[in-house]
Amino acid sequence: MALTFDTLTDDGVGEALDDLARLRCEVFRDWPYLYDGDPADEAAYLQSYRNTPGAILVAARDGGTIVGCATGMPLAGHEDARNVPLDALGLEVARVFYCAESVLLPAYRGQGAGHAFFDLREDHARARGFDVSMFCGVERPRDHPDRPADARPLAPFWEARGYRARDALIHMTWTDRGADAPSRKALRVWTRPL
Repeated sequence: MALTFDTLTDDGVGEALDDLARLRCEVFRDWPYLYDGDPADEAAYLQSYRNTPGAILVAARDGGTIVGCATGMPLAGHEDARNVPLDALGLEVARVFYCAESVLLPAYRGQGAGHAFFDLREDHARARGFDVSMFCGVERPRDHPDRPADARPLAPFWEARGYRARDALIHMTWTDRGADAPSRKALRVWTRPL
């Protein structure tokens, strides 16, 4: 199961959006997102990657099959940019590259894909003159009833890559697996200088 990685930009991003929509629905059903997603809604949401200059999609492949994806774009082009308290963080939107989702099927974890996803997005951002890389990670209560007993925190991995948790949250709304309606979720802002 040796993975290869393709960096898709510009028109190439659109080639993998259906796979990304499928993977988001599958991977985000699990902890900590618990997302009850619909591939058609996902495909519509992801169109911004096709239309935003500077967007990137990194596709992890096992042979010809896409088994993971990571995306990014200039924060100014992301629809959720208005939710980020940039002034409080001392950041300028034009200087920030937003690393959005990283999704990988469980059978392929532990083989370095997480590092490859960040390396390729950060290199892309640096080459385009961005000073800061940012992402947001969902925060769930420690006593959440759906937290798996073997859940591993991702913070040590992010910190080892030079990211630090900022004293800032954004909020997004989605429907949890098994819920009847959407609910508001808190996501922590993480940044690192490029």
